[in-house]
Amino acid sequence: MREEKLAIYDALVALCPEIERKGKTMPYTSDNGYMFSQLNKAGEIGIRLPKEAATHFMETYQTTVFRSYGAIMKGYVLIPETLHNDLALLATYLKKGHAYVQSLEPK
Repeated sequence: MREEKLAIYDALVALCPEIERKGKTMPYTSDNGYMFSQLNKAGEIGIRLPKEAATHFMETYQTTVFRSYGAIMKGYVLIPETLHNDLALLATYLKKGHAYVQSLEPK
């Protein structure tokens, strides 16, 4: 099951050539010193978004915050499985997450 989710995550990141997937055991993306997406141990995908975009995403797609290793990941939304086949849509959110962390003060 996690292998299927990893394939989805990799396909999503591959749609955004400006974004590099990192991590061997915990796949993630980062830029400017901040992670902005992740595939957790449970095979769930989370994307970090600006607060307004995160709220809108959670309301629109009836989802919640993203958790990884039992902790709430601040600013991340849980990507519902119903969207896992809409990689084009998810790529727009991944790009929003990327733009968001690029707008933050570098770490």
